Amino acid sequence: MEEQLKHYANKLAYEIDSWDLKVALERRDNFTVIDARSPEAYAAEHIPGAINIPHRKMDAATTANIEKSSTVVTYCDGIGCNASTKGALNMTKLGFKVKELMGGLDWWKRDGHPTSGALSATPREVSCGCE
Repeated sequence: MEEQLKHYANKLAYEIDSWDLKVALERRDNFTVIDARSPEAYAAEHIPGAINIPHRKMDAATTANIEKSSTVVTYCDGIGCNASTKGALNMTKLGFKVKELMGGLDWWKRDGHPTSGALSATPREVSCGCE
């Protein structure tokens, strides 16, 4: 049972779902959302307010303007993409507190949240029921 408790506590410490991220952003919690995909993918569609730092380019120079006190949330396309995991690993190595967005941009949109970019989507009211 101890192992299982540790597993679930770690999961919540290192992952965030789209609903919780939306609420945190609305509360203006100290979060920095990073799209870890290519600049082209970011330009097409991204979470409003997110910055684009492709995971391969994450280093001290490209992250110098990010507050170390903020919680960094990395994301990519969704469950078929691991750029968010690579980004989370890189940002953790750089000394940031990091969470990975579960389901990435795909689940963000499925939950009805807005996007920005050339292919931006309008939000629809959806509640995950997990508040």
